[in-house]
Amino acid sequence: MALHSGADARVLIIGCGISGIGAAQKLIRHGFRKVRIIEATSRSGGRIQTGGLDGKIVEIGANWIHGPSQENPVFRLACQYQLLDGECMSEENQSVDIGGLPPLFSTWLSSSGKKLEAEVLAPAVEVFMTLLKKSQEFYHSSRAPMSSVGEFIKREALRISNKEWKDDEAKKIRQAMFSTLLKLECGVSGTHTMDDVDLEAFGMYKSLPGLDCTFPGGYEGLITHMMNELPKDIVLFNKPVKCIHWNNIHNSQAQQSSSKQGLCPVTVQCVNGETFEADHVILTIPLGYMKRNHATLLNPPLPRHKLHSIQRLGFGTNNKIFLEFEQPFWDENSEVIFLLWEDEYDFPDPVSDMKTAWIKKLSCFTVLKPVERYGHILCGWIAGHESEYMETLPEEEVMHTVTRLLRRFTGNPTITPKKLVRSQWYHDPYTCGSYTYVAKGCSGQDIDNLTEPLPLTGSKAKPLQVLFAGEATHKSFFSTVHGALLTGWREADRLISHYNPAPKKITAHL
Repeated sequence: MALHSGADARVLIIGCGISGIGAAQKLIRHGFRKVRIIEATSRSGGRIQTGGLDGKIVEIGANWIHGPSQENPVFRLACQYQLLDGECMSEENQSVDIGGLPPLFSTWLSSSGKKLEAEVLAPAVEVFMTLLKKSQEFYHSSRAPMSSVGEFIKREALRISNKEWKDDEAKKIRQAMFSTLLKLECGVSGTHTMDDVDLEAFGMYKSLPGLDCTFPGGYEGLITHMMNELPKDIVLFNKPVKCIHWNNIHNSQAQQSSSKQGLCPVTVQCVNGETFEADHVILTIPLGYMKRNHATLLNPPLPRHKLHSIQRLGFGTNNKIFLEFEQPFWDENSEVIFLLWEDEYDFPDPVSDMKTAWIKKLSCFTVLKPVERYGHILCGWIAGHESEYMETLPEEEVMHTVTRLLRRFTGNPTITPKKLVRSQWYHDPYTCGSYTYVAKGCSGQDIDNLTEPLPLTGSKAKPLQVLFAGEATHKSFFSTVHGALLTGWREADRLISHYNPAPKKITAHL
């Protein structure tokens, strides 16, 4: 049993992203009075970060509500706070089931500066989407025929295209389009290559119904509303954590004597030397940070099976490059502009010369709409090691390279963006990338292992000293904002039920 009521339990939440904020809200609503959030940076929101480009709102971090329907807690909160437009909240929008892939009006440009006919490419889009859907079905059925999503899609796409389009002159351009769509999928999954994504575990991810939508006033508006509901000064900013010392008390006798002195089983030590004592710590930090800092972050160190799961799970980078133009060079109704390299019809190996070829990983640009809100802004998407390399370049060099790319693909030598803003998630020291994916060789068990609180079940030490939340700890919604929020609530619920166990049902004997 617990030492005291939840009201007196000292709970420290590490990380002020949506997971940590959600956990704090829930605990406080259930009568926990001693809750603090410790945040390494000067801002709340974590990977939700709204920025600006010439006075226009752009999302440096999370972009969409994926699956805006009643099953999505982020959508429900956004509606509650009245942060969305009417179209997004409509019954019709909520009921569209697109399997996670919005049907966008696309423009296709080739590396020889030609605009390609959508009808010519449509069969290839259909083949790719069918294979992507099939890749998700191995999770529930028989064993996967190979280890990675990339291998499966490439093998099947080439087999189908060589058979069905054998004498079709469009065969090579359609195969080049497979390469572009694989690059896009790297961004969606947050990986360097789909060859690194496990085929059998790929289908663990679940998409919710609803046509993905954005926040007219920026995603950070959601964080602002949630923060406003928390007590003032609950968050300690600019306090990176150096080490979490847990299991300070090893036996129940020591626990009983220490409860009178107010000692706690967990001590959080910050980089600046400050320490904070707690009965429970909820760790909501990104998996990328855990991968890089697990050796020093916890003392005693993580149990081996938890550590192995952290190492097995994938955490990659997906960045955005926003460009503003005086006038659009794209069609008025265009929503996404895809770039097809004509020499990539045979799924070439990843680039060896990063310096000259990093830009080839940029798969497409999305058009920010509506024009009244954004003016003329494109968002380029780039994932993987090329994306990480892009972060290291001066902004002028990125601008120069992207301008050359656009001029080549449009055949228009005068195209000149006037401003650029980019994200740099890999070099963010407290994130170390974008989001989680199921890497080759990992399974749902790894997410279960990551989620398991410390000390482990069966230990005689005080339970629930360190709890784990964040998008990486959700089996179906890893990589999403709603996954992050749900896990914060889950760990808050774990503590709530620890202090208020459900009454046992008494069955009457007749």
